[in-house]
Amino acid sequence: MNVIVIGGGAAGFFGAIACATANPHLKVTLLEAARQPLAKVRISGGGRCNVTHHCFDLAELIQNYPRGGKALRSAFARFQPKDTINWFESRGVKLKTESDGRMFPITDNSETIVNCLIEEAKQVGVILKTGVAVQNIRKDPTDNQFQIELKNGEILKCNCVLIATGSNRLGYLWAKNLGHTIESPVPSLFTFNLKDSRLQDLAGVSVDSVRVRLLTSEKHKLEQTGALLITHWGVSGPAILKLSAWGARILAAHNYQLPLEINWLPQENLETVKEKLLITKTTHSRKKILNYCPVGLPKRLWHNLVNYVDINPEKTWTELSKKELHQLTEEIIRGQYQIKGKGVFKEEFVTCGGINLKEINFKTMESKICPGLYFAGEILDIDAVTGGFNFQNAWTTAWIAGNDISLRLCCGPAKQINK
Repeated sequence: MNVIVIGGGAAGFFGAIACATANPHLKVTLLEAARQPLAKVRISGGGRCNVTHHCFDLAELIQNYPRGGKALRSAFARFQPKDTINWFESRGVKLKTESDGRMFPITDNSETIVNCLIEEAKQVGVILKTGVAVQNIRKDPTDNQFQIELKNGEILKCNCVLIATGSNRLGYLWAKNLGHTIESPVPSLFTFNLKDSRLQDLAGVSVDSVRVRLLTSEKHKLEQTGALLITHWGVSGPAILKLSAWGARILAAHNYQLPLEINWLPQENLETVKEKLLITKTTHSRKKILNYCPVGLPKRLWHNLVNYVDINPEKTWTELSKKELHQLTEEIIRGQYQIKGKGVFKEEFVTCGGINLKEINFKTMESKICPGLYFAGEILDIDAVTGGFNFQNAWTTAWIAGNDISLRLCCGPAKQINK
C-alpha cells in the first residue's frame, strides 16, 4: 500500500514519519521539489527554529490563531505543545523555554531540528526524494488510486496522498482541481511601512508596551497590546506583528493604506495623562518641557512628540498652555499615523488563506470531498501570530493525518504513534 506525501517541510516530514511509524507495512514516499528539504525550518527563529510555544492550556493556545483556532481545539486535545516537546526530547533533542514562552532547541541551531527529522524519517523507512517536482494530481475513478504526475513525465500511484505544500500556489491549484474551495491567500505577520516626523531618527528605539489600533470603517475592533520597535522603514515588534495577523484581510483589502492609532501608554487614558501633565506644571514648573518627561517614554521619542506639537524647546512646564497640554496628551494616548505599505518579518513569512476548513475533517485531516486526500500545515486556512504557533499547527495536523492514513490503509497490525 503506497502513501505519497507532497512537501518536504515541517508538516510533510512530520506526517510522513507519523504514518510510517504507526504502520511499518506502508510504503511512504516524501516528495520535495527543492534540492534541500525543510527550508523554512532552517531559517525560522533567526536560524534557531522556534519549535513551539510553552502554552499547554488549550483555551489560551487557540487564542493565538486569527484563523483556525476553533477548528484546532479538538486537534490540540490529541497533540499539543506538550506532546511536541516530548516527541523531540524522546529523540534526543532537548528544548528550552525563553521568557516570552517561545521554545528552541538548547543548541540554538535549527539544524538540530532538521537533522532530527531527517534521521527519524530514515529510521522509520520514509523514502525521501528531493528535486522532484509534482505537476498534477488526479484520482482514477476506476481504482480510486491517486496519480501523481511529475514534471519529468513520470506517473506515481498511491492509495492516499498528504499535501503539505504550505503557501505554494501549486498546492492550492491541486486542491481546487480535486474539488476544494480556496480562501484567497494574503500575507500575514508583517511590519508596517510609514514615514512620520514623530518617528524620524528613532530607528532602534523600542517601547515595552503600547496599544496599536487599525482605524477602519468596518465594525471591527482591531487592536493589540505589546512591545513596539521603531525601524528605519516604520514600526515592528510583537504588537505590530500580532495586529498584522489579525488584520491581514482588512489590510490587504485596503492595499495596506490605513490609519494606525498608537497609545504609547496603554495603562493610562486621556484623563490620567492629562492629570500627570498638570501636576508636572506645578511640581517641576521651572524645568524645560523638552528635557523632562513625566510619563516614562524614551527620551528621543518624547523629544519628537514635543516637537511635533510645536512646543518651543525653551518653554518650561509652567508656560505650557492648555491647548499644548491637550495636544500633547492626544499624541501620547491616540496619535494617528498613516500606514503606507507592508514590510517583511525577517525571512519568515506566513500566509492567511488556504483550503476552507469546513471541507476538512479535523479528527482525521482527511478531505470531506475527496476520500484518501489529506492536508496538513499552512496549506489550510490556518495561521498564527509569531511565537512557535505556526509550527505547532504543522506538527499537530501532520501527526493526526499520518496516523489516520496508517489506520485507513491498515494491512497489518497498525499502532498509534508513540508521542
